[in-house]
Amino acid sequence: MRAVFRNWAGNQSATPAEVRTPATTAEVVQAVRDAARRGVRVRMTGTGHSFTGVALTDGIMLRPDRLTGIRDAGDGRVRVAAGTPLRVLNEELHRRGHALSNMGDITEQTVAGAVQTGTHGTGREIGGLADQVAELEMVLADGSVATLTGGDLFDAARVGLGALGVLTAVTFRVEPAFLLHGAREPAPFGDTLWSLDRLTEENEHLDFYWLPHTDRCLVKRNNRSAGPAAPPGALRHWFDAMFLENTVFGLLCAAGRRAPRAIPALNRLCAAALGPSSCVDDSYKVFATVRKVRFLEMEYAIPRRHLGQALREVRDLIDLHDWRIGFPIEVRVTPPSDAWLSTAYGRDTAYLACHVYHATPNPEYFAAVEEIMVRLSGRPHWGKLHTRDAAYLSTVYPRFADFVRLRDELDPGRLFSNDHLDAVLG
Repeated sequence: MRAVFRNWAGNQSATPAEVRTPATTAEVVQAVRDAARRGVRVRMTGTGHSFTGVALTDGIMLRPDRLTGIRDAGDGRVRVAAGTPLRVLNEELHRRGHALSNMGDITEQTVAGAVQTGTHGTGREIGGLADQVAELEMVLADGSVATLTGGDLFDAARVGLGALGVLTAVTFRVEPAFLLHGAREPAPFGDTLWSLDRLTEENEHLDFYWLPHTDRCLVKRNNRSAGPAAPPGALRHWFDAMFLENTVFGLLCAAGRRAPRAIPALNRLCAAALGPSSCVDDSYKVFATVRKVRFLEMEYAIPRRHLGQALREVRDLIDLHDWRIGFPIEVRVTPPSDAWLSTAYGRDTAYLACHVYHATPNPEYFAAVEEIMVRLSGRPHWGKLHTRDAAYLSTVYPRFADFVRLRDELDPGRLFSNDHLDAVLG
């Protein structure tokens, strides 16, 4: 019986004809050549944290478990094998006295999967992972190995969706390890919207959550600190990060599934329990969060100037419908990117992420929010749920046609394609 691959959320699956676990670039080259010879497609998966079918294949599936390792590349750079999980990279960088300048809030993804789908955190001046990449090693459809350090192919391949080749190594620019002062404080929805520009300007990393059916936001500010370190105690960390944010929240989600009409009251209970907190700790520990409760997610990137309008419209949308939304809506910001398919390409960007409990999907909610985002020239996150196709995406990415042209040159036989890429790239 052939193995079935399922993603973390459980909403995507595939049954590939063959599964391989390459440990070297040479073994990836062999897999690509074998796929071309047999006339089947080939894809490298990550850890399954994409909510779309971007990593699926019915051909040869390459699993990244053995393609791991980290080594110094000199000049403030570190070379990382594509299958290395971000959490392992962070820990090893810290051991060596280094750190990534910015990162997302989940660290279970592989390096390649996170870079290729445009994973981002939040930052006033520092962008997502693709903006910290100095070099890529990639196996092309003809079986050759390309090393990319600049030019059009580099800018296209940094957020390449695996459509231009199989990424086997990423070299990041890193910096000396640093501390972050992480502060969290509840605030009224209206006050948060009124002070959006000020909050963005005053904080290196701004992130906030709005809890639907309430007037409450949780505003998170992360800024560099000279120290001394003041990390949360082990008991406090377990109580906040594991017990409250995962165990208790998971129980509330399960209760909301059984009694949907109780969700607004449960949300108000959660909002009332929010309180301020702060710590000073190693940057990667402050950036990252632990998420054990499974969910489905849609996230859109819009011009930052539209953020206030978008939030008000989403709030009004929820008020108008008989939906019960238990998960908060997350907001982040990034500066412009020069990676062609980065969701932040060429513009100051704000992100709105909508979540629902994995056992209670709400496609109507996602569809209605998506209509708002599309009207505001939104770009969907490549690894999160959306319904946009190549016809729409070509209108919001200035270099979309250039990306497709490169793809036609490098992979005319669509060796690296799948059904999802056929839809979003044409």
